[in-house]
Amino acid sequence: MAEKFYNKKIAEVINTFLTMDDWRYSFNKENGLFNFNLNIKGAIREIRYVIGVEENCYLVYAVSPISVDNNDAEKMSAMAQFICRANYGLKNGNFELDMRDGEIRYKCYVDCADIVPSLAVVKNSIYTVALTFGHYSAGIIGVSFGLMTPEEAIAKCE
Repeated sequence: MAEKFYNKKIAEVINTFLTMDDWRYSFNKENGLFNFNLNIKGAIREIRYVIGVEENCYLVYAVSPISVDNNDAEKMSAMAQFICRANYGLKNGNFELDMRDGEIRYKCYVDCADIVPSLAVVKNSIYTVALTFGHYSAGIIGVSFGLMTPEEAIAKCE
């Protein structure tokens, strides 16, 4: 497999932050991918992080350990509605639902065209994802298991 081109300076700043903040992580040098888990506050207790470094940006993904049954059209539709409601008004990132397999994740995009992000920017991008995911985790569980309607779940979260 060929190596993917990514901005090594951006990767160095992310690596520096994760090391200074005492995170346990792995880094795939061929693909510019950081991987680690994080315990969070909320109904969902742990999320899996993937940070992908590209040429002029990086993306922070938090992947939920809970997915929606992609064979249950009603639950998939309810989760899609919940995610649309949750995303409305979010300033830094968005939830995504993979309609193929029911995976739920949160994404934060950081534009680095012509700049290298500061440690503060990296910290904000990583912590914002955790805080937002934790904030909406009760709704994700409620809708995933059919315990709440999307409207009820958003009301509980917001």
